[in-house]
Amino acid sequence: MLVSPSGPTRPERVARGIELLAGWGLRPVLAPNAYARQGYLAGGDELRAADLNVAFADPQVRGVICTRGGYGAQRMVDAIDMAAVRRDPKVVAGFSDITALQFALWRGARLAGVHGPGVAWRDERTPLRSAESLHAALMTTEPVTVDAEASEETYGVRVPGRATGPLLGGNLCLIVASLGTPDMPDLNGAVLLVEEVQEPPYKIDRMLTQLRRAGALDGLAGVAVGQFTDCADGWKVSVADVLTDRLGDLGVPVLGGLPIGHGVGQLTVPVGTEATLDADAGTLTVSPAVR
Repeated sequence: MLVSPSGPTRPERVARGIELLAGWGLRPVLAPNAYARQGYLAGGDELRAADLNVAFADPQVRGVICTRGGYGAQRMVDAIDMAAVRRDPKVVAGFSDITALQFALWRGARLAGVHGPGVAWRDERTPLRSAESLHAALMTTEPVTVDAEASEETYGVRVPGRATGPLLGGNLCLIVASLGTPDMPDLNGAVLLVEEVQEPPYKIDRMLTQLRRAGALDGLAGVAVGQFTDCADGWKVSVADVLTDRLGDLGVPVLGGLPIGHGVGQLTVPVGTEATLDADAGTLTVSPAVR
């Protein structure tokens, strides 16, 4: 089922995503309020929560794909029927603001998810390899391996070593916004995934510093650094410099350059499943979210 838990979406982009999913042999069904709009939200909180609860309660629905992120998931996650989620677990795919939803589902039902493009599809940002990556994560039970790429701005962010643990995280803003809420996961022993868009380096610094000061990064196994897209400003400090400064002294392996996030060629990874981060080999390998 296709749902809009956060911001309003564009029907023409969703139509392209539906075409893609149908080509994989899936039967995409729009949630009743998928095209709702209330300012910067995809309808009222109760409507967005209702669509998710319908999807989780329907035994014919085998997966939930979000149309897009934006803003609003945190406003309605407390209304999700977690008992229904636990009775019939089904994968939830999305990224950006959907990090808040995936955190809530991890807290309430230990539900693994898929961090990947929403169904409001844009071929210019998510070309064939992005589609193939999402297909593999949703439609197979094989582990997902993502290689660091030298073309990514964060490629130089690296601390050698190898780490294993559940891959948790996603969008940095939403991770920080979860501090102090019931949904903030215990990252002890975890591999933390971080990515961001349109935040200047000093704000990246501020968010990572807040996580450090809150103790959220204590006991991490490693850090997987995805795309930090359009995160430049007038200062002669790159986002890679900031990431190295704030993550490089944690005493754990760090691997940048992963094409996971808001950038062109975004790839998909499961979240909430066991991962191996190998900063020496430049790879992140994650167990499947589907069984």
